[in-house]
Order: sequence, then structure tokens, then C-alpha cells
Amino acid sequence: MMSIRKKLLMLGVFAIIWGTQHEPIAAAQPQVAKVEFVVGDYLKSEQGSARPEDFPFHRPFGLDFDTSGRMYIVELEGGRVFSLSPGQAPQHISGDGSKSYWGDGGPWKQATYNGMHNIAISRAGKAYIADTWNHCVREVDLSSGMISTVAGTGKPGFSGDGGPAKQAQFDYVMCVSLDPEETALFIADLKNKRIRTVKLETGVVETIAGNGQQGVPKGGQKAMAAPLVDPRAVAVDHDGRVYILERGGHALRRIESDGTLKTVVGTGKPGFKDGSARQAEIKAPKHLCVDQQNRVYIADEANGAIRCYDPETETVSTILGRGHGDPRVTLDQPHGVCIERGDLYVVDSSHNRLFRVIFKETE
Repeated sequence: MMSIRKKLLMLGVFAIIWGTQHEPIAAAQPQVAKVEFVVGDYLKSEQGSARPEDFPFHRPFGLDFDTSGRMYIVELEGGRVFSLSPGQAPQHISGDGSKSYWGDGGPWKQATYNGMHNIAISRAGKAYIADTWNHCVREVDLSSGMISTVAGTGKPGFSGDGGPAKQAQFDYVMCVSLDPEETALFIADLKNKRIRTVKLETGVVETIAGNGQQGVPKGGQKAMAAPLVDPRAVAVDHDGRVYILERGGHALRRIESDGTLKTVVGTGKPGFKDGSARQAEIKAPKHLCVDQQNRVYIADEANGAIRCYDPETETVSTILGRGHGDPRVTLDQPHGVCIERGDLYVVDSSHNRLFRVIFKETE
């Protein structure tokens, strides 16, 4: 008997989204209504000209929002943190570009950083910064403006599991994120080839994926016993599933409820292909985020595109870049992606600008 899925395919219920190479994409994938320029170097926007929103960023990499809707942006190369309220110009609020490690215990407007890759903000008003080349996570109380280090010693290494995160060593903290309940920080510890967590209530650090060896994990292998290629980013969906993005592995992996590791996107070879997630191809992805429907958005850096993995249909589509979303927009090494009130915000890092992607409403 013909399956329901096959009948749907024959009835043409699937929407077609074309990539460089393409397959039918399931209708559960989000559809773009429009793309808006937010802030940055508009002169690099196709057919653009100078306008009030122009702002001289120096390789912005990460962004997030507080509960009031204020945006916070961190720079990799510029070493600065900016805030942006609706209808206002960006405000330089922290960092002097010196690529150093200073300021803990004082106001964050005087603090310095070294290679910030992303920022995550809790509903409680705490900002967590992946201070990558300082090998630590910084915490900012946004109400008082005071900064401290919550994970890492500032020196590279691997130590501390089972003890206080402040005394533990990390090696290239590439990403920090929060679970939906905001009970823990999830940290991509790149050179240690591990994903680690810090419980916010106790401050204790643990490894949840990666054995410290470099390699492609086998499907069904326990996450803590598996090697990883190079974990660049980590995010947790609303069902508690942990996603791990690997740049050199050209893959998205997931820790399942039984503690095993599964590759959900990518063949392991670099490329650009939409369609069935396991046959889809990505190239040197850098960052990710998750929406309310548990769809995962991937900053596919080397492809200059934003991709979407839908776990319900197990498909991948291209949202922005390479002619998708808005054909006038090209991306150069996009890094940060963030969902805010249903819209997707994209940091077009090497173009020093940000875009907002507004999706069509689902019926």
C-alpha cells in the first residue's frame, strides 16, 4: 500500500525551494516574506547608498536580545560590545579593542575582551559572552553593569570537570548558549573537542559530549565517549535536545535523549545542497540558533548562506544568500544568527552589517 508520505508527494503538497543542487523541500520549512537591513555598512548592500543607519562595525560576530527588545552585538576583531534600541543608533557600551583580559569585578564599560564569538542573554538579565581567546565565559549583570568570569581561568587547558567552573580550564570557548529553562550554560570548548555545561545554580562544570579526541563520531555512539571534529557552536531546543555544529566536520549533530550522538545534517563533505538532511551539504558552518518550532538555523559561512534544518521533516533549505530570501542580498562569511520574536537576525560578518529576516505567517 502506498504510504501517506508518498501520496502527499504525488499530490504536490511539497513546496520547492531551489539550491545549487536541489530536492523537494517539505512545506514545514519557513518561507521568507521579506529581508530588511538593520544596521552596519549599508554601502556594501547591493544598490545601497549612505543612510542614517550606517555604522562602522569591525567584524561583528554575535548578537542577542534582552527582554525589552534591546539588541546586543559583539565584535570579533573590534573587541567592542554595542547595544541597539529600536529607532536609535548603536551605543558603544564595552570593550576598547585592545584584545586583552581585564575588568572583572568592575563596570563592564571598562572591561576588555579577546576575540568574542557570541553573546547569550538570559531572561534574568544576565549576558554571557564567549571570550574566545581568553578561554573563558564572562557574565554581565545588565542591571548593575558589573562583569565577572563564570567559567575558565583565562589560561588554555583542560581541567575542572566536577568542580567549580571558575577554576576549570577551557581552550578556545567558541560559543556559549542557554537551555530554554535557563538552568545551565552550554559551552563549545573547541580545542578540547568537547561540549561542556555549567549549572547556573551550583557553578559546576561537566562534559556532556566529546572524549577529547578528534574524529568523526559513529552513529549511536555515546556522546561522552565519541570523538568530535571541531565543535564550533552548541544550542538546545525546546525538547532538551542538544545540537552541535562542526565547522571542519561540515555537519550538524545532536545528542539524543538516550545520550547517544547522531549526525542529522551533512555528509561530512563540504558542499551546497538542499533537500534530505542526511544528503544535504554545508560548508564550514559557524553558528546556529533554534526557533519555537525547534527548527535549527545555521550560519553556513563558507557558502555565504543561512540554512534551516527542520527536524520534523528532516530536510534542509536555504533561507538567505545565494539568491534565496532576497536575491539582492549577498552574504560574506555570515556568523551570528538569532531568533527574536519570530524573526531571524543575521550577522553578515565580513560585510559588517546585520539583516532581519521576516517569515510568512503559517496558516
